Amino acid sequence: MIAPAQRLNDVTTYYFARKLAEIDQMNKDGDPMVLNLGIGSPDLMPPQVVMDTLNKALLAPDAHKYQSYKGIPALRKAFAQWYQMHFDIDINSETQILPLLGSKEGVMHASMAFINSGDQVLVPDPGYPSYAMCTRLAGGTPVSMPLEEHLGWKPDLEKLENQDLSKVKMMWVNYPNMPTGATADIRFFNQLVAFAKRNNILICHDNPYTFILNDHPLSIFNAEGAEDCAIELVSLSKCYNMAGWRVGAFVGAKSSIDTIMTFKSNMDSGMFKPVQEAAAVALSLGKEWIDDINARYQERKDAACDIMTELDLEYSRDGAGLFVWGKIKDPDLDSESLTNNILYNTRVFITPGHIFGPHGDKYLRISLCSSKEDMLAALYRIQTGFQIETISSAEKNH
Repeated sequence: MIAPAQRLNDVTTYYFARKLAEIDQMNKDGDPMVLNLGIGSPDLMPPQVVMDTLNKALLAPDAHKYQSYKGIPALRKAFAQWYQMHFDIDINSETQILPLLGSKEGVMHASMAFINSGDQVLVPDPGYPSYAMCTRLAGGTPVSMPLEEHLGWKPDLEKLENQDLSKVKMMWVNYPNMPTGATADIRFFNQLVAFAKRNNILICHDNPYTFILNDHPLSIFNAEGAEDCAIELVSLSKCYNMAGWRVGAFVGAKSSIDTIMTFKSNMDSGMFKPVQEAAAVALSLGKEWIDDINARYQERKDAACDIMTELDLEYSRDGAGLFVWGKIKDPDLDSESLTNNILYNTRVFITPGHIFGPHGDKYLRISLCSSKEDMLAALYRIQTGFQIETISSAEKNH
């Protein structure tokens, strides 16, 4: 048997891939079905006009051909107009936007395009696991950047600057934050840009949740001088319910986009044209669409908060994005033991915070990507069938 590449030695299978397989087996083995409150995959439908555009575009003579690596002009222009409409930022659609097959692809592309063997990358803890995994795959070393709860789940930039940053080339930030729901203001972004410039670090701002339950959407490029030291990832997955369509984009200075393009053009081909045309229509939708989906997510959030209360967790109702983040009060419980106990006793799956880093180990995350009815059913199961008890060795090793 051929040995795997050594670059995979420090990379594990994505947690959700393993857990979803276990849940699938539980559903095959018996009833009731597991209520999945863990995955951030929107269950709502995309805008009807977007689906209509896709259907019509399928019939165009050139619809099924290979497409440009940098996307069709209509999509790039739509992203530029979207930035102008929502953030009051002027973006050159020809040189500063690179459409992607989803923003997760962008995490890998940025890592491969900028990181050399031995380079260090600051990754948020708690944070999206792919930041660290892609850093390792690119030959770099992820360096934990603790997000401080008392600072509103932001890094302590002063403390960071007292560390040896000589090998740090990139840092990942993400606001509205996943998993905590924390938001950033322009003051913090200005401080972040100044920090990056002083230390010659590239900021990679991952911004897929910008309009979800967030009254003050911001781009990193709202900060003065950010174009000199930052790139930004945006996505249609969460704000337009188009997760399976795989549409995202990198935005940044021409030099950064050109660098990423060099790698991307050797990795994949252009996005399916009908998807691009439909995505351009989605980006043109305004406040009415955003208000409508937020009304639905607010109902779900209220139910998720009731579950947090039932589990005796500390949480905030003020967070943005698609998740509610709750702190375990019991000093003897960790996140994995508690979520497994909930899963095996009530067949409700909630995400354990430890998968987002050591600083998440005393927290649980509930996703708002399940119906209000499922949320209420999960609450009922927990109220009637679950008690916080000492976790047995058998349960821990299940």
